[in-house]
Amino acid sequence: MIIYNRTKYKELTLKSYQKEKRRLQIELLKLQEWVIQSDKRLAIVFEGRDAAGKGATIKRFIENLIPKTMRVVELGVPTSTQNRMWFKTYDKLLPNKGEMVFFDRSWYTRGLIQPAMGYCTGRQYNYFMKNVNNWEKKHIDDGLLLIKFYLSVSKENQQQRFAFRQNSPLKYWKLSENDLKAAKEWDLFTHYKDQVFSNSEPNKNPWVVINSDNKMIARLNAMRYVLASFDYKGKKVLKDKKWSKEIAEYDIAVDGVKFKNLTKEQYELLYKLKGST
Repeated sequence: MIIYNRTKYKELTLKSYQKEKRRLQIELLKLQEWVIQSDKRLAIVFEGRDAAGKGATIKRFIENLIPKTMRVVELGVPTSTQNRMWFKTYDKLLPNKGEMVFFDRSWYTRGLIQPAMGYCTGRQYNYFMKNVNNWEKKHIDDGLLLIKFYLSVSKENQQQRFAFRQNSPLKYWKLSENDLKAAKEWDLFTHYKDQVFSNSEPNKNPWVVINSDNKMIARLNAMRYVLASFDYKGKKVLKDKKWSKEIAEYDIAVDGVKFKNLTKEQYELLYKLKGST
């Protein structure tokens, strides 16, 4: 397991975040072109609790990528056939040559959400845990490039995000009864998460754990880790910037609402909220 949290990003202003995101997205496009031209197959997995920021992080990854050679996979509620043929289901969803695929939850649903919520049998869970490393190794030996992110959110921030979604006219639909039910199984989910991490220790593709209590920082950390993992054509060395803690103009937009001429204290409060939503 790798803990990847670049603390220097804590000094980012919103304007600096936008500039850094653009800088990394330019490099992601170079990475994608390398994947296309070299017939590589790149899969990037995002796991984590509800409201950890998986979908939002993927959205920033793909904003400027070439759509034809990129996919986002979010299986949702599996069919009975998919449930029975779990690995074969994902065999079909893995990237083709020259393609990048982002998984908003993945085959690890069988090791995390499903057992915690009672959506799979004990036999299905045990079979998955026993075979997942060999299944991944088979595909990696066949040329699959695989990165597995776990976005880690605190219970306090998850509850704050749920409340924000519940009261947002634009994001209320993202909060379901199932999300609230799953949140109540916090400790049980933690147990299964620890089992997944422990089970993956012999695997050459470790989990990369990123703190997502601030989503903006988590997005940049994830992008930066991916870019650091490959030697693609035209790669630019991503040196650390010297971020300024001072902000000339205290303006910010949260959930589509613009706030201008703020005091520093007001800005910092809204910046924290934006980073958690």
